[in-house]
Amino acid sequence: MQENATTSRFDIYIANIHKGIHGSDSGSYDAQGRFVPAKFNDIFAKYAKVKPNALNEDELGEMRTANRKEGDFKGWAASKAEWGMLYSLAKDKDGFLQKDTARSVYDGSLFAKLAKKAASSGN
Repeated sequence: MQENATTSRFDIYIANIHKGIHGSDSGSYDAQGRFVPAKFNDIFAKYAKVKPNALNEDELGEMRTANRKEGDFKGWAASKAEWGMLYSLAKDKDGFLQKDTARSVYDGSLFAKLAKKAASSGN
């Protein structure tokens, strides 16, 4: 049976999120997989320069570069892939990743929000 976009699923199990922690990450999860609001808020406090509470593509790149650990090529790639995917899926019409949208990754509600948005726009 072939699935289409309306029936496919991408489940994320927040209880297992600590298994995806890697070097050169933002530190928004601790080693046990608990969300660390202060670390998440620091991302926007330090790097959201054009608009408060939103990051453009260049600002995301700056944040990822600042979090790089020397020689951690896998961590660099993972960070680029994760933040790049989030940016492509969730940026607004002006090219900004809003803080509340990014936060929805951490509470597991991003994909439900994106599906609702797509349904309301007829996509």
